[in-house]
Amino acid sequence: MDYLIRPLTQEDEPFLWRMLYEATQMAEEGDLTIEDAMNHPDLAKYVKNWGFPTDMGFVATLLSTNQPVGAVWLRLLTGENKGYGYVDDQTPELAIAVLPEYRNQGIGTGLITHLLAAAKALYPSISLSSRSSNPALYLYKRCGWKIIDGSDTINRVGGISLKMKLDFD
Repeated sequence: MDYLIRPLTQEDEPFLWRMLYEATQMAEEGDLTIEDAMNHPDLAKYVKNWGFPTDMGFVATLLSTNQPVGAVWLRLLTGENKGYGYVDDQTPELAIAVLPEYRNQGIGTGLITHLLAAAKALYPSISLSSRSSNPALYLYKRCGWKIIDGSDTINRVGGISLKMKLDFD
């Protein structure tokens, strides 16, 4: 499958909401909607008003139709606005998702590789929070993320989530 990776813009915010919905696995939780993600204060902070100077991200679009199929983004969440993967005020949190019908085709790996190449010039490290059952944990580990000891917590659906950090050396 041929796709293009380009920087996210403010015009991509509606697609980012869809990706947040997928990334948080709300789609697998029954009757929840994208609007539920938009109205959840602990989740909305990852997308709302996309385009701050510290925001960085990329979207994968199909070459044939220009349809967006996945996105990866970083947001620096600090102070009273800390996110699930918070480690310190200099480390942005990563979010990534690919539409279900395009998963397991290398798009997520391509997106992360693209983001890491750009992010290491701006940030000393990147963090994330992931469910322990998330198949993407293998991708994160392969790309260099390490689980932060003692970071496992009970998440909003009663499972275990882990914080991970990637240091650029």
